[in-house]
Amino acid sequence: MDFAPDARADEFTERARAFLHDRVIPAEPELERHLKEFQDGWGTPPIVRELQAEARSRGLWNLFLPPHGTEDSGLTNLQYAPVAEVTGWSPRLAPIAFNCAAPDTGNMELLREFGTPAQQAEWLEPLLRAEIRSSFCMTEPEVASSDATNIETRIRPDGDGYVVTGRKWWSTGAMNPDAAVFIVMGKTDPNADRHHQQSMILVPRDAPGVRVVRPLTVLGFDDRDHGGHAEIVFDGVRVPASNLIGAEGDGFAIAQARLGPGRIHHCMRALGMGERALSLLRERASTRRAFGRLLAEQGVVQELAAESRIQLESLRLLVLKTAWLMDEVGARQAMTEIQSIKIAVPRAVQQIVDRTIQLFGAAGLSGDTPLAELFAGVRSLRIADGPDDVHLARLGRAELNR
Repeated sequence: MDFAPDARADEFTERARAFLHDRVIPAEPELERHLKEFQDGWGTPPIVRELQAEARSRGLWNLFLPPHGTEDSGLTNLQYAPVAEVTGWSPRLAPIAFNCAAPDTGNMELLREFGTPAQQAEWLEPLLRAEIRSSFCMTEPEVASSDATNIETRIRPDGDGYVVTGRKWWSTGAMNPDAAVFIVMGKTDPNADRHHQQSMILVPRDAPGVRVVRPLTVLGFDDRDHGGHAEIVFDGVRVPASNLIGAEGDGFAIAQARLGPGRIHHCMRALGMGERALSLLRERASTRRAFGRLLAEQGVVQELAAESRIQLESLRLLVLKTAWLMDEVGARQAMTEIQSIKIAVPRAVQQIVDRTIQLFGAAGLSGDTPLAELFAGVRSLRIADGPDDVHLARLGRAELNR
């Protein structure tokens, strides 16, 4: 196993890092001003469009998509890992500036892998150009969605199309009017075996019967910069049969194929979030005095920094191993590692951010630093794409069955 970055990975990482520090991080206050000025607006802020245009001109565009077939675009998972980590330093702006933000990344991967040529032309191509955004509608308020076979939304065959009826929530990005299409998971055959009852279907935002009910907040943050998270009602929404992704009953398998790469992308970015928190800790410790000494001279603070560095270095190696395995043998064969990082990385980064908040004191709880929002974001990753508990149970069961 060789995790050393090759020349292409080094080149893109350095270009991404330069763009991050020269343009993205300095633009964060402008994003904040826009969001405060337009508190009721959910559209894409102008600064995002400006950064997207510049990122695209710099060749920092859709890098999350590994080469596919004869295509020679994008990066492998191993090459993308350090680039994604760079974007984690500014999770509000960098991923979307590079057109590498969830849920669009997973939806683009899904459409490229399972979509028909017509579906790709209508939805994938404009997503690749960032002309539209999208949402993934899987989680439901009335069932334990950690078990995806529980979902109750119906996708009922009817004549030459399907009728979608149900309620979803935590549909990321759906509050943004630019989210032109929703990928909805629902049951086409409740009488089939539990893993073949579900299907995936494309539902245009403007289809009659689609109603975005309300935004949801994450520990008080509305994530408007990413289009928020919505509760959505699908009330007898009719769509053509050509909108079905794959075949009836393929929905569960497609969901698992989509979530695997999404989980590793989250972990890559989370490492960057941890690195930014640790950089803030270093800055604070080297400039703040207490009890007659710099905080950096206090033994307890030195221990905080050491623990954070150990966690980041250890977990980065596991993330790189996972990326390498996915490139070599595919996500299914890398499931142990995917589950391991999905559990370990957000948990550790949450601890790192929490230590930094503690060092900042009350200031760390305020909006004057990015720490509170980093904490909210990484805490949500312990639930998103499957809660820790489910991954722990499956990983433990697999270990005991060896």
